[in-house]
Amino acid sequence: MATRKTANTNSYKTNYDKLKTIADTMRETENIDIDQLIPLVEEASKAYKVCQERIEAVEKVLKGVE
Repeated sequence: MATRKTANTNSYKTNYDKLKTIADTMRETENIDIDQLIPLVEEASKAYKVCQERIEAVEKVLKGVE
């Protein structure tokens, strides 16, 4: 079985890092402009969904192993 070493934009780590970056940006920006906020929230929502799906997939596999 070959392992892939290409960057996967749907990986948990990539999306978790996006969430951390967005959260830091929102925390550090004192008066964030609403026009900047909307795209950040949309991107965070997408990243969160990918992370949640990965967690659910791993939980499903782990339950099958028990």
